[in-house]
Amino acid sequence: MFEKLLHLEGIDPLEFFGVNNAKMNLIKSYFPKLIIVYRGNDVIVKGDDEEILRFESKFHLIIDHYNQFNVLPDDVINQVFLNESEGITDGQDEEKDVLVFGINGKAIRARTPNQKLLVEACRNSDLIFAIGPAGTGKTYTAIALAVRALKNREIKRIILSRPAVEAGERLGFLPGDIKDKIDPYLQPLYDALLDMIPAKKLDDFMKDGTIQIAPLAFMRGRTLSNAFVILDEAQNTTINQLKMFLTRMGLNTKFVVTGDETQIDLPLQSPSGLILAKKILKNIKNISFVQFDIIDIVRHRLVRDIVMAYEKHHAHELSRREKDKEHLKTDKPEEK
Repeated sequence: MFEKLLHLEGIDPLEFFGVNNAKMNLIKSYFPKLIIVYRGNDVIVKGDDEEILRFESKFHLIIDHYNQFNVLPDDVINQVFLNESEGITDGQDEEKDVLVFGINGKAIRARTPNQKLLVEACRNSDLIFAIGPAGTGKTYTAIALAVRALKNREIKRIILSRPAVEAGERLGFLPGDIKDKIDPYLQPLYDALLDMIPAKKLDDFMKDGTIQIAPLAFMRGRTLSNAFVILDEAQNTTINQLKMFLTRMGLNTKFVVTGDETQIDLPLQSPSGLILAKKILKNIKNISFVQFDIIDIVRHRLVRDIVMAYEKHHAHELSRREKDKEHLKTDKPEEK
């Protein structure tokens, strides 16, 4: 009797085996001649050598399916173990416009014209700036592209960063260690990742450094190679900070910089690095700029109305100030 040990790396056994081991019992029903024992993330198979090889081949197929789609339906298990050919023909892999499959197999796609432009720009450029109002999916699409690149083994790690700038509030002293202090600023990045990667697998990725989330202040001195790097909220970087970040780029690396020029939280005396970068880098080859607009907003329908109202108010204020300047010029007495 032969024995084989199979390990489920980065997979939550509860999700993979099913409630009350229902999915694993279904798998075992197709191999009554084998003794299959599972403990934690390990599956031990005993029996005839050829039967074990056939089981191993099929088992790796369902592992690959789970890793790609983050879900393992019973009909996929049945198809794999009933089908003599070495493939799954459920049609999901034929959806060419899907960036990645999120939790429970949810297909994540570029939904708006400029999200699709961002996907295209990522294909053609190594440094991409995605600029536009809140709720347009800039960061979410960029993270989906990063997760896809990691799954396709195009890169070895994902690095996500944000400047630790408060949005108009002064939170004061925050308790805890350095992770506790910076986590509130980085929570939106965690939220997006949890939409696309099962919690257990994400935790493993964070522990082994495959996915790193770090504040911008910790980037100095690093060279980021074989990575997909995203800088979020870049409108809140100073000129020197953004220059420092952009010069971290190493070999085989994609950089995506996202930001909203209308939501700058820097002190008035600190100009935004994003605004300067937009001016001086736009004509450099292999750098792309994607300008998102109100039509790309994919949050609650009211978000679009809110952004439009603020833009209208801002335009009105600019017009009023220009008129005030003109009045001051015309009212100024002539010098003798």
